[in-house]
Amino acid sequence: MSVQQADPLEDVLALVGTTSRLSVRLVAGGEWALSYGPPPAVKFVAVRSGHCLLTVDGVPEPIELVEGDCFLLTQPRAFTMASGPGLRPVPAGPVFAAATDGVARVGTGEDVVFIGGRFDFGERARELLLDVLPPVIHVPGRTAEAATVRWALEQIDAELRDRSLASTLVTEHLALVMLIHLLRLHLAAAGQGPVSGWMAGLTDPIVAPALRAMHARPAHAWTVAELAEAAAVSRSTLAARFKRTVGQSPLDYLTGWRIELATDRLRRGDDTVAMIARRVGYGSESALSNAFKRVTGASPREYRRRIRPAGGGHIVRGAESGLVDERFPPGSDSSAD
Repeated sequence: MSVQQADPLEDVLALVGTTSRLSVRLVAGGEWALSYGPPPAVKFVAVRSGHCLLTVDGVPEPIELVEGDCFLLTQPRAFTMASGPGLRPVPAGPVFAAATDGVARVGTGEDVVFIGGRFDFGERARELLLDVLPPVIHVPGRTAEAATVRWALEQIDAELRDRSLASTLVTEHLALVMLIHLLRLHLAAAGQGPVSGWMAGLTDPIVAPALRAMHARPAHAWTVAELAEAAAVSRSTLAARFKRTVGQSPLDYLTGWRIELATDRLRRGDDTVAMIARRVGYGSESALSNAFKRVTGASPREYRRRIRPAGGGHIVRGAESGLVDERFPPGSDSSAD
């Protein structure tokens, strides 16, 4: 049987509504240290020149960052960047609030230059994506594998510096390109840090074909035998490997992904529950309702009433979750302080 396959990482990033926002440039020199509170979004920082020491709450060892390196903070943890160990940090907020001409400064001189920003996601990102990643992902910039990340950072840097027409839009799209490559590098790198759940399955030669098959045709009435054929192994081998790697059986994963697709349609569209049921692989509204309530604790209709305004209309992503700070204009990054 020829099985169409899809890209689960692309599907999840699209489902959680990934957006980006760039910060002002940070220039530091001499002896300096900046402390950041836990950011409300996923934070990223790249070292354009110089070097510094990064410490993150809950991460045992500090991380040395050199020119070309970048890191992704996937959890809301406080962190400090400094020229060296043992320095008393100052809060980052006032430093960024005092930025002029798109540049915030700390210390004396221009020994280190950073660019950074944030990635915002929809309400399901924490469970679907971020919880399967380590709290901080460090990507060394001088490796051959990081060439695309370096290219994206160079383009972002040029856009921030030159402020050409539509530069904000360009930098936001470039940042998303960078995010995808950071995640690719993380998945490919041994010793980078643990991943779990479906993301661990992406790097498993047996589990990955089954995952891709389910994402390509989520409405199909998959059996374990069909998924095992897609993976070119026996049913028992796939079932055991999938459970060990992803943490649940293949068909339980399929149910969970169908419910994610259904909740997304309930949040963003006006399809009836019966229409949604057919599109995500359930033969009737009642079949979807039973599965939906078993997974989420609410019926599809109850869920839609809870997340949609009483007067109708659609949720504005980000605003209701407190991730958008209107004090900062488009193109700036409120999580930088």
